[in-house]
Amino acid sequence: MSEPGLRERKKRQTFRHVSDTAVRLFLERGFDAVSVAEVAAAAEISKPTLFRYFPAKEDLVLHRIADHEREAAEVVTTARAEGIAPLPALRRRFLGLLAAADPVTGLNDDPEVRVFHALLYGTPSLVAGLHAHVERSEAALADALGGDLDARLAAAQIVAVRRVLAEENWRRIAAGERVADVRPDAVAAAERAFTALAAGLPQLA
Repeated sequence: MSEPGLRERKKRQTFRHVSDTAVRLFLERGFDAVSVAEVAAAAEISKPTLFRYFPAKEDLVLHRIADHEREAAEVVTTARAEGIAPLPALRRRFLGLLAAADPVTGLNDDPEVRVFHALLYGTPSLVAGLHAHVERSEAALADALGGDLDARLAAAQIVAVRRVLAEENWRRIAAGERVADVRPDAVAAAERAFTALAAGLPQLA
């Protein structure tokens, strides 16, 4: 009974080790200057093994944000099961992420997070992958909201608001401002944005 658990733990360890190795090399030399073969060699695995974990080179970086891909949809699904409307639940979740300085909100000035964001937003192929992630997140949220045209329109607005709020936070952090100084404005902006969403999407409020 313990064997599958051990195998899964080893798989996750390898997954994390390969990704960490890749990101370190990308930060040192640039994403385009490092080949997949070099990553595999540095991680001490074969190239075919690497591709079993990461089908594309970009996935070595983008998997770190992939965990958030279905987050909004899951928040909505859980909220509705508890009798809570979608927008208040999403607002509460975003404010909670701001309070925790979660990197997905852009409100994080940890040196490692800053260099990772610089790598992510400074590499065209990673930016393209990031847009694909946003589209999948929007589609998942639309499904959670019902899947019809109104749901898709609402999901597009909600995802856009979250993205713009995060980008503004990151812009200020990247310019050298401290989290403690940015957070009050970030919270106020989020409150205004979700109030505007509620006014425009009363069926979800």
